[in-house]
Amino acid sequence: MKKLIVFISICCLTTSFSPVQIEWIALGDSITYLNEHPEEAGNRITKGYMTRVVEKLPELTYINKGYNGWTAGDIAKDIDQLDLTRADVYSVFLGTNDWWRGRPVGTMKEYKDNSGNDTFFGSYRIIVNKLRSLNKEARIILITPMQRADFVNLGNMKNNAFGSYKDKNGQSLALFADAIVAIGNYEKFDVVDLYNQSGMVPGNLVKFKRLKDPQTGTYRNYSYPDFTVIPFNPETDEYPYPPEAIDMTYDGLHPSDKGYEIIAKMIIDVINK
Repeated sequence: MKKLIVFISICCLTTSFSPVQIEWIALGDSITYLNEHPEEAGNRITKGYMTRVVEKLPELTYINKGYNGWTAGDIAKDIDQLDLTRADVYSVFLGTNDWWRGRPVGTMKEYKDNSGNDTFFGSYRIIVNKLRSLNKEARIILITPMQRADFVNLGNMKNNAFGSYKDKNGQSLALFADAIVAIGNYEKFDVVDLYNQSGMVPGNLVKFKRLKDPQTGTYRNYSYPDFTVIPFNPETDEYPYPPEAIDMTYDGLHPSDKGYEIIAKMIIDVINK
């Protein structure tokens, strides 16, 4: 009898100290997608923010639901075809592509009224509704877009875009970040505000942009903001971000290992609350 009591006690102790697994679904765009695809970043990264988070918080397991180039509108349109499942934690990291594609940010009223997928606010309401339908008790974390320098795609230089230092379609990227913060405050969600609080700004996203001097035609390394007024021709110019130009991003938009580490730390700080 004594041996049986000891055995039961050991089993109870073992069970009570077993870590509880928490499932996290990370919804996002290419910044999320690249976590499993460093080769698509020219192996300029080793791992994304999700891997870094679960390394520090091993009780978490994650599912990557990142989609290259997608907007919040794309996610909302196809929300029922994404095979989203019940999870304990959902994160939503979108907005940078909505800004670049010129989608209207809309107003908080469109979020509150569930007015549809015509605006950024409306798209987020559709997404939040879906996540709540999967698990109304789940923790939802919203992540604002990062600021951007001039983006030039590694594999296709014709795919390029100016940075968030100027408006697109009459809207700043800051407006989209503000919308996410407003939704977070309204819903009492946690917000990881990369736009305003990460310290990643156009001046440190890349160390320089290598461009032809318009006067001499020779290549020079231009720092921000000087490179914003120097023309870049994807048909004839070299790739403007050699490895030594990498700082918080490796291409002006997508985080480097240094950038992903900052994102992961901010997410960990929120989860640990």
